Amino acid sequence: MTRITLASDIARKPVVTFDGWDIAQIKDVIYAGEGGGISGFTLAGRGLFAGPLKRALPWRNVVGLGPAAVIVRSDDALVPAGEVFAAARSGSGAGRGNVLGAQVLTDDGSALGGVTDVVLRVPQDGSAPADVVGYAIAPPGTRSKGQPAQFIPLPHALATSGEHLMVPARVREYLTDDLAGFAERVEAYRRNEGGR
Repeated sequence: MTRITLASDIARKPVVTFDGWDIAQIKDVIYAGEGGGISGFTLAGRGLFAGPLKRALPWRNVVGLGPAAVIVRSDDALVPAGEVFAAARSGSGAGRGNVLGAQVLTDDGSALGGVTDVVLRVPQDGSAPADVVGYAIAPPGTRSKGQPAQFIPLPHALATSGEHLMVPARVREYLTDDLAGFAERVEAYRRNEGGR
């Protein structure tokens, strides 16, 4: 079973072992080099004065990811952070880097808004890779007005620069402000784009 979640909703979740030990907390998501998956997570220690850890959690060691915690078998699931970053860089593509704040533009020249978060499809039992399926965007001129985000499916081919993401104009048909129903929009978009 999978669920749709925002990358920001995973940050600060505790990492808990089967024995009930609270061994770390998620700091950030490490995206795979090809930009479509998750390699793992950077970690912070638990407690008021705890800082970043030198160990990371590779996705392959996640047993479950629920609304309250990330579950691993034992503290052996954590590995040196460099291993997870090296695996992320070894993908076939160049990766998309940090897309937060990037402006989403259509190939017909329309501005859809700025990226505020990344939308992930996450298997709750860790049995399959998690993948990036879209972005949360703030429509132009609404970021400071408290307007709800809109969600846009991630195209198979995405042109990126440091400040812009270029998407096909037809992606506008799949924009929604309903995260709960976003999985259906992603599937419809992928079906209509040739099964990508």
